[in-house]
Amino acid sequence: MLEIDDYVQKADEIIKLMHSEFQLLQLKSDIESKVRGDLEKQQKEYFLNQQLKTIQEELGGNPQEEELNKLVKQAETKKWPKEVREIFDKEIAKARRVNPQIAEYSVSLNYLELMLELPWDEVTKDNFNLKKVKKVLDDDHYGLEDVKNRIMEHLAVLKLKGDMKAPILCLVGPPGVGKTSLGKSIATALGRKFVRMSLGGLHDESEIRGHRRTYIGAMPGRILQSLRKAKSSNPVFILDEIDKLGKDFRGDPSSALLEVLDPEQNSTFHDNYLDIDYDLSKVLFIATANSLSTIQPALLDRMEIIEISGYSTEEKTEIAKRHLVPKQAAEHGLKSKQVTVPVSVLQYIISAYTRESGVRSLDRALGGVMRNVAKRIAMEEAFDGKVTEKIVREALGPEKFDNESYVQSDIPGVAVGLAWTKVGGDILFIEASTSKGKGKLVLTGNLGDVMKESASTALSYIKAHSESLGIDPELFENTDIHIHVPEGAIPKDGPSAGITMLTALTSALKKKPVKPYLAMTGEITLRGKVLPVGGIKEKILAAKRSGIKEIILCEENRKNVEQIPAEYIKGLEFIYVTKMEQVVEHALGFLIF
Repeated sequence: MLEIDDYVQKADEIIKLMHSEFQLLQLKSDIESKVRGDLEKQQKEYFLNQQLKTIQEELGGNPQEEELNKLVKQAETKKWPKEVREIFDKEIAKARRVNPQIAEYSVSLNYLELMLELPWDEVTKDNFNLKKVKKVLDDDHYGLEDVKNRIMEHLAVLKLKGDMKAPILCLVGPPGVGKTSLGKSIATALGRKFVRMSLGGLHDESEIRGHRRTYIGAMPGRILQSLRKAKSSNPVFILDEIDKLGKDFRGDPSSALLEVLDPEQNSTFHDNYLDIDYDLSKVLFIATANSLSTIQPALLDRMEIIEISGYSTEEKTEIAKRHLVPKQAAEHGLKSKQVTVPVSVLQYIISAYTRESGVRSLDRALGGVMRNVAKRIAMEEAFDGKVTEKIVREALGPEKFDNESYVQSDIPGVAVGLAWTKVGGDILFIEASTSKGKGKLVLTGNLGDVMKESASTALSYIKAHSESLGIDPELFENTDIHIHVPEGAIPKDGPSAGITMLTALTSALKKKPVKPYLAMTGEITLRGKVLPVGGIKEKILAAKRSGIKEIILCEENRKNVEQIPAEYIKGLEFIYVTKMEQVVEHALGFLIF
């Protein structure tokens, strides 16, 4: 400054320096003002918090401290693994440092409560009196021998070994056969807690695995929530309707279930909310499904499939007599002495008013009958305590179903097949006729592609073996063939009608009627082989109900017949075949050369 001689220049430089110093002073003043404001705010909050703490102590202690101390006290008596205890202690220490006014405190508190309420090493003692277990299962459910035997085997191993990885059972069968209620009976028999979780329509993966704690409103998955309610680590856990799981942009729940339902992996099940491995290996998981076709193959591979077929009329009669009639009578305020339903009337209700594999419709029908009886007793009408068919018709209206019975026919071209439906078995009349024409094959009766192919295969076989069957080969060139399956409103498909179509066609072309009181089921090939088919139990019972005396089956289906109780198939004769020639020989009574 002193070196500058020009006064104007010197003044200009002084102004620049003063302006710079003024800006520095202004910035310093702003910082001091802000710091002073922050300190005042902190002092104010500290002062208010100290006042609040003092008031709370005067009123009877700090609720935050009391709450956390209560959790610590509960943890002292809790049975859980050492590593879980360490995580709990760490979370408690963290919760003590958090201000109870902020949202993170409530999240931390909910997490600690979940850890305490989960039954880590708490199990119920199994009932190893196997005879008593068998009695409970037999009393609660008639039939279902496969499932009962599997449960008895599991208990026997558990009794001898003391501990084992619980199997994952999957009960597959039509609605109303008692899959879910069987799970409840198993829990009662074992002396375990019972948990049921419906998976129908579930499409969010977080429902199984839980949400991460970083999200607002985060919750554990329904698996852990159910165990928390059960307060036991070894309940019987029913996963209902596993075939009806959904899938959308929120994830695939069936993939999330892979870990839950794998006996090799579920000892370290990871829930996103809990964020600690939880042991599910002691849980007896029982899944239920109506169909296996919609279950993911990888999930299906992890489960032990037990098929539960529909009940026969005899089994339904027993179930109604033992369980449904007493239950419905009690629900409608009737005593056992006031009403009795004879076996013949039960069978009439089953055949005329229900068409199902299970017993739900039968249960509803019996409820309608009991309401009618209750009205009679309440209005003091004349009633001798015995339900008759007349009372049933009055209560339920006219008969809903007319079970088709076998009617002997001497007309060539009519054969009786056996069909499986989702509500049980049925007999199926297949009609074939010939007329002058140009060798055209006409198929009617609402047939599916597989059934149409069976008809074409049968005709091709007859054409190829026309000489040995004694049919003029030229007949096919000037004859139209029409195959019809009655009840055209009902869709029909499957390969089971193969040998029936072969018999009907041969009968029509030879002008020779089929042997009376004979039914058949089996798939055919162009080589002349007869292949096995499914639904044998339902088909055979349908044949017996309809008055059939003889049934033609594939030799490989013999094992299915042997599994049916002898009293259900008494009076039926079975003819086992391997070739189509044997079918024609037995059904039409002539030898093929």
